[in-house]
Amino acid sequence: MTELLNSGFVDSFRYVYPDKKDAYTWWSYMHNSRQKNVGWRIDYFLVSDSLKNSIQNVEIFDTV
Repeated sequence: MTELLNSGFVDSFRYVYPDKKDAYTWWSYMHNSRQKNVGWRIDYFLVSDSLKNSIQNVEIFDTV
């Protein structure tokens, strides 16, 4: 992931929400992780730097 970001790709979610905290797309089934919102972002949509200004909306559906 670091290599992709360093090569010019942009994490679309972070581009739109640079300061948003606790935005995860996966939670372990152990230790009540989802209820505690202790998770990871495992779903990334990367775009080239030249397309980042075309991003209109990015959402994480954390209740699905």
